[in-house]
Amino acid sequence: MQEPKPPVIEPFTFVFSWRRLLVHSAIMGVCVTLGLMTWYFGKPPSVRFYETKSEELTTKIAPHIDMALDVRSSVAVKESHPLQVELFKGNVFFNSASNASSQLEVKVGNALIKDIGTRFSIETHKDGSHHIAVAEGHIKIHVASGIYQINALEQADFDDMKISKHMLASERDVAPWLYGQ
Repeated sequence: MQEPKPPVIEPFTFVFSWRRLLVHSAIMGVCVTLGLMTWYFGKPPSVRFYETKSEELTTKIAPHIDMALDVRSSVAVKESHPLQVELFKGNVFFNSASNASSQLEVKVGNALIKDIGTRFSIETHKDGSHHIAVAEGHIKIHVASGIYQINALEQADFDDMKISKHMLASERDVAPWLYGQ
């Protein structure tokens, strides 16, 4: 009987193929794209919700920025630069120090209020209108008809479209619900 012959191992020869190169390049491109998307979208924004039912709430939402909510009020605070707050319902008071490290933007409906170093309050009404009163500093309201500046000791009514009843105010007109008036 004869012994079986060991199999003959032929040397490996590499054959270049454009098709193989394109397939591997496409796979690497998809992997790099997914990696970049993971890095870019990896950290979702931090959003905190505050809602009051039967009593007022006062809290610090950022260094040098305090917020007070009236009864039956709700807001969302999004950690970003500038700090973004959206008022859904109720009344809110902001006390932002003039040396605040972060700016504050408040969205009320489609109106955007920009603030730096101010004390002001916003009241919402059931008819869709809003009232703002500034105690110190100034704010800018961006509505459909333009940008308006409200200075210290001034108040105004606004909605998504326009500003109305822009007039002088006293210190007690700012967040009267906060001071028991």
